[in-house]
Amino acid sequence: MKNTALTQKHIELGAKMAEFAGYNMPISYEGIKDEHNAVRESVGIFDVSHMGEFIISGKNALPLIQFITSNNAAKLEIGDAQYSCFPNKNGGIVDDLIVYRLGKEKFLLVVNASNIEKDWNWIVENNKDFNAELKNISDEIGLIAVQGPKADDTIQKITNVHLSSVKFYDFRIGTVAGIENVIISATGYTGSGGFEIYAPKNKTAEIWDALMVAGKEFNIQPCGLGARDTLRLEMGYCLYGNDINDTTSPIEAGLSWITKVKKGLFNSQSIFATQKKEGTSKKLVGFLMEDKRVPRQHYQIEDNDGNQIGEVTSGTSSPTLEKSIGMGYVHKEFASIGSELLIVMRNKKFPAKVIKLPFIKIKK
Repeated sequence: MKNTALTQKHIELGAKMAEFAGYNMPISYEGIKDEHNAVRESVGIFDVSHMGEFIISGKNALPLIQFITSNNAAKLEIGDAQYSCFPNKNGGIVDDLIVYRLGKEKFLLVVNASNIEKDWNWIVENNKDFNAELKNISDEIGLIAVQGPKADDTIQKITNVHLSSVKFYDFRIGTVAGIENVIISATGYTGSGGFEIYAPKNKTAEIWDALMVAGKEFNIQPCGLGARDTLRLEMGYCLYGNDINDTTSPIEAGLSWITKVKKGLFNSQSIFATQKKEGTSKKLVGFLMEDKRVPRQHYQIEDNDGNQIGEVTSGTSSPTLEKSIGMGYVHKEFASIGSELLIVMRNKKFPAKVIKLPFIKIKK
């Protein structure tokens, strides 16, 4: 397993560690529920240095990105970020990612840890007709996510960037804890606001320590991947490998909004244009369990007549709702809000109902 620059700190803090995407990562510290609630109510801090980072630059950087991603990167100004995905050539998803415009001809792409090699190879393959400049800096960068309603107050103590001026999905480059040229991005995976901080790997520990001191008055809580999952699922955010993969289309997954079929030619554009026009046979939905048992990935979904109509992709016990929730693909006729489903767990069937995502609403 690989270690991040913060692995030893997690161990010293008593984190429960486990392998994730080839890295030795913290799953929880005080407990998933406590960490989850800290992010919803105050501030939590995550080590997400396992994520992958690529630089694409040169005069053909934008044309390449336009061809390999589904969203319209041409709309990005310097200092903007954008959620997108890499479509494959068969209407599926290679990965989802965030695109940052660092300069007129320079972009940063941030991808999922489990897909770094796969994504890099995909970009290299597609770059043959563009010859953009590519650099994989994944092993050089550390990434810390500071999330929650007190994230701004925490980070502001140690940065020269005026965080109140950084809009959602914008970023600035400034000084954090005395470290220069740090990217501070108003992004995250929790729905509770906050920032993600990109810094040189060898400076990540200094920034972590400074944030822990700055957030002490707000009872800042180190958080692991367990809380990261419950937080994202309450918001209905897709997780690659669960809710989206090489065989699911962004249209089926409710990601039509990042699939700009009129922007110009890109991988699977014609497939997505047809799906937008004619619809899809299945859709990703969120559902609320009537029972407290937790649905898990690959559990079958049936209708009231016992017909299989879909499959669970993600499930958890929601700390905020104190109820079991899940997401899954179902036949389109069962995707309407209020549709009744049966989740099959160990040969028993438990009722659930399709509800509108997100599962919770965050007060701004």
